[in-house]
Amino acid sequence: MEHIIDASGQKLGRLASNIALILQGKKHISYDPRLRGEDKVIVKNIKEVAISGRKADQKMYYHHTGYLGHLKEEKYKEVFAKEPQKVLYNAVFNMLPKNRLRQKRLNRLVIEK
Repeated sequence: MEHIIDASGQKLGRLASNIALILQGKKHISYDPRLRGEDKVIVKNIKEVAISGRKADQKMYYHHTGYLGHLKEEKYKEVFAKEPQKVLYNAVFNMLPKNRLRQKRLNRLVIEK
């Protein structure tokens, strides 16, 4: 089944948790945690997603290059300005269970600009 979600005006965290539930298959009667699920999610209008409070200035994204002392950080608003779909992808990625099915479930997430 294909779910089409309009992200305009929705909060980032609530949207991501809803998508994670759909990708896991928890919205089906035949839910089984060991199966990857069957639903596909298409998200539209990601540029209009909302966040609350001062997260645009305070929320940080970190990644390490692998070299000593090379921990890179970026603010939410910088990442969102460059790639708004990356913000939602990371939020859903972190809300899915950390197991071998995570990437298979994420492959069924389509984020349109």
